[in-house]
Amino acid sequence: MIEEYRHIDAAVDYLKRDDFNPAIGIILGTGLGGLAEKIDVDREIDYADIPHFPVSTVESHHGHLLLGHLEGTPVIAMQGRFHFYEGYSALELVRPVRVMQQLGVKTMLVSNACGALNPGFRKGELMLMEDHINLLGDNPLRGENLERFGPRFPDMSDAYSARLRQLAHRIALEAGIRVQEGVYVAVAGPNLETAAEYRFLRTVGADVVGMSTIPEVIAAVQAGMEVFGISVITDECFPDALEPVALTEILAVADNAQPDLTRIMTGMVQELQEIL
Repeated sequence: MIEEYRHIDAAVDYLKRDDFNPAIGIILGTGLGGLAEKIDVDREIDYADIPHFPVSTVESHHGHLLLGHLEGTPVIAMQGRFHFYEGYSALELVRPVRVMQQLGVKTMLVSNACGALNPGFRKGELMLMEDHINLLGDNPLRGENLERFGPRFPDMSDAYSARLRQLAHRIALEAGIRVQEGVYVAVAGPNLETAAEYRFLRTVGADVVGMSTIPEVIAAVQAGMEVFGISVITDECFPDALEPVALTEILAVADNAQPDLTRIMTGMVQELQEIL
């Protein structure tokens, strides 16, 4: 585990500049890179150029780390993330979060694409993440605790900040954007689920299903960050009316939802800068 410290220190040394102190970290998921266009970018770095950083292998993820300002606030944004199904361990998946922690990030805004399990949800809508269920089969905190990054047993009872959800609801209401709120479940993927699996996931309490996010959130909470999660519902996973879905359709729905997601995220950064 000392090796993991070395990996993170090398990435931090590569990225750190005395005149740049980001307080907010942003992770942009599948098809949701449009928010990056709103960032006044000082440095755009390929993941492959950052020491010991994972590299995105999914075609819809750009694979760039952006350091700059959003609404005048210094931010560090991942334009594309990594997934368990790409072959990375949970420990590797959260390396960028821990790098952000060492660079000074205190608030994490996370987005993803997901499928609706709740029959009251529809594709194209946004869902604020209230809670999650981890069915990935791994946990980034498994093994020896890296004490520099937080306690051995972090409390997850308020993993997704109620304060930030309230702020997002207000911004959405003022902008006339319909948002849902619910529980996100992460599965390993990369295949989409069977009808029986969708029934099971709904039965255990999930409102939407995806293949990411939870490892990063666990590491962020361990680090003491305040976390906000938002999902774009890109397809409907209702077992009694299930239809095949293609990646192109998922990306098209995510693209159509980008303006609303961008409005909420930029609004939150704008308000947060007053209290950071």
